[in-house]
Amino acid sequence: MKNKLNEEMLRLGKERSAIRELFEYGRQRAKEIGAENVFDFSLGNPSVPAPVSVTKEAERLLREVPAEQLHGYTSAAGAPEVRAAVAEYIGKTFSVPQKAEHIYMTCGAAASLTVLLGALCTPGDEIVVIAPYFPEYRVFIERAGGKVREVPAAEDFHLDLGALEEAIGAQTKAVLYNSPNNPTGAVYGEEELRGLARLLERKSRERGTPVYLIADEPYRELSYGAPVPYAMNLYDHAIVCYSFSKSLSLAGERIGYLAVSPRCADADALFAAVCGAGRALGYVCAPALFQRVIAANLGKASDVSVYRANRDLLCEEMRACGFSYVAPEGAFYLFVKSPEPDAKAFCERAKGHELLLVPSDSFGIGGYVRVSYCVPRQTIERALPAFAALAREYGL
Repeated sequence: MKNKLNEEMLRLGKERSAIRELFEYGRQRAKEIGAENVFDFSLGNPSVPAPVSVTKEAERLLREVPAEQLHGYTSAAGAPEVRAAVAEYIGKTFSVPQKAEHIYMTCGAAASLTVLLGALCTPGDEIVVIAPYFPEYRVFIERAGGKVREVPAAEDFHLDLGALEEAIGAQTKAVLYNSPNNPTGAVYGEEELRGLARLLERKSRERGTPVYLIADEPYRELSYGAPVPYAMNLYDHAIVCYSFSKSLSLAGERIGYLAVSPRCADADALFAAVCGAGRALGYVCAPALFQRVIAANLGKASDVSVYRANRDLLCEEMRACGFSYVAPEGAFYLFVKSPEPDAKAFCERAKGHELLLVPSDSFGIGGYVRVSYCVPRQTIERALPAFAALAREYGL
């Protein structure tokens, strides 16, 4: 005897994301032939340890704060002192008069995005995303009742403002962007983001309602020299979704925040809707211990130089093998052109060399693979002969 289930949720559960599916395949393969023989470049799982200050603060809290206070519920939107610390940090770092009352602590950027989209979307609303984009955007948007409007990036994976202008219409509720970008490593510069801001200002005036700008920022600190502009300084109707998963190497702790710009139209009402969406989704009271840990570590980051060194080694060797790519300016992904049109077929052939690469199809674009280089350096070094052998198969 079977009950009828939510068919969409059943589909999502059975058809895991391509990234997660490959990650699970890698775990199984490691059991079969040994982890040292599997070159898993699938998941963006930081390999650099968290700063020592993170461990010290966690130890201090566990030692000095009574358990019932440390592990008990915080306010639904987060501990007031943590929200105040985040607002103060934003104010000092980006010169934005951020209010603690417009900060919502979340279980990472995924929860920030899910809560925000739940607050924004009404039936028929479109959310513009720039392809290639993180695959879960589609899941989050459609679950919130919105529609995904894909806009291809320019050839160098930066913004194509002409294409964006054509895509933004009467049903557009927001433009969602991610910089430094997953999967390309592109860092959108101030000039192009100001161009986007001017476009959104004009579209908002024409419609009489704001088009929101959503900045998804889990990789903000992972830039190799390119400045990362702050959305709230460029456009009034901006919301920032932030995660400490990458900057502090705390991916498994699921901690981040959502910040509504104080200049945003109806900021108080928007934040109330965020709180309502958090309530409806059960995303209240983010992990209490790590709310307090990150409050003492705002502005700190893991050793990004390790990722830079990995990038440089991988880029040099991939170029020598004959693969083509656009050099990443940030994050920790290399977006490599597939030597054959079918990226999935290329990834299957790569598996024959125990190379686990993510095909770009689920990122909204064909013909590429994503190589996540946030792995131990020895993994890259051991994988180089396999990449060379794969290249020879294609006559590169």
